[in-house]
Amino acid sequence: MKVAKTIAWLGLVAMVAVLLNGFINGNFSEDGARLLANPWGIVSIVDLYVGFILFSMWIAFREKSVLSIIIWIILMMVFGFLTASVYILLALSRSGGDWLEFFLGARKATLLQETNKRVQ
Repeated sequence: MKVAKTIAWLGLVAMVAVLLNGFINGNFSEDGARLLANPWGIVSIVDLYVGFILFSMWIAFREKSVLSIIIWIILMMVFGFLTASVYILLALSRSGGDWLEFFLGARKATLLQETNKRVQ
């Protein structure tokens, strides 16, 4: 878990740094227009949002509260993998070193019960 936390912290720091650089030194509408005028820029945007959607599916799977799911997904779509880094850090902390808890979240107990019923 220590390696996962370190990677998540590095991701969070990197995202904060590049977002600050973009907001301080960039022009969102001018730079965004150039990005969207480039075919590889469009590929990058689509690739990014496919990643956001896939990560959001994991959030929706492991969270219990619909409100929590909605808030996390909105944050994911607005702030991207900055949100993912924070989400992973929180999930790692809440899991108490249990990888099943980390990956399955609120569904862990239910899924383990269903698995045990099938085995018996």
